[in-house]
Amino acid sequence: MTAQDLFIRRWGEMGQTWGINRTMAEIHALLYITAQPLCTDDVMERLNISRGNASMSLRALCDWGIVRRLHKRGERREYFESLGDVWEMFSLIAAERKRREMDPVLETIRQCQQMLDEGTLGKPAAKREDVQLTRQRLAGMEEFMEVTNKIFQQFIGNARSGLTKVVKVLLKAF
Repeated sequence: MTAQDLFIRRWGEMGQTWGINRTMAEIHALLYITAQPLCTDDVMERLNISRGNASMSLRALCDWGIVRRLHKRGERREYFESLGDVWEMFSLIAAERKRREMDPVLETIRQCQQMLDEGTLGKPAAKREDVQLTRQRLAGMEEFMEVTNKIFQQFIGNARSGLTKVVKVLLKAF
């Protein structure tokens, strides 16, 4: 097994623990570690996967913005390359995860709060202890999510300097 193969395998395993399709993570690792554009056939051959799986995974990676399509002059095939800047790549992945995971949860929290408003429930129901406790918990979660989002926005504004700012703030807090 080569160093590239080991990296590809481990990146695929890590991707699975993050909820990302293993093949998609392995393709990303292959494109990143080889540092050269590859066509779908190259990816299929190196990872021993089907054309459909390769095509769907490459399309998803392009949608995430961490892989780009390239056209080589005089060739009909599409080629793909990974971003080379780890900070930019991490920033894009984090932004996509936030959009897919955190934003919907925050929206749900706000919908739940509206459902518990006095105007929706009526004054007597809104004053019940269980409703007030639920509203307090939702408010606490919303505050946490908003703070997390602000930290995240600082980070993705400029990944390298953003991370430095976040680390400095966290270190001061401790």
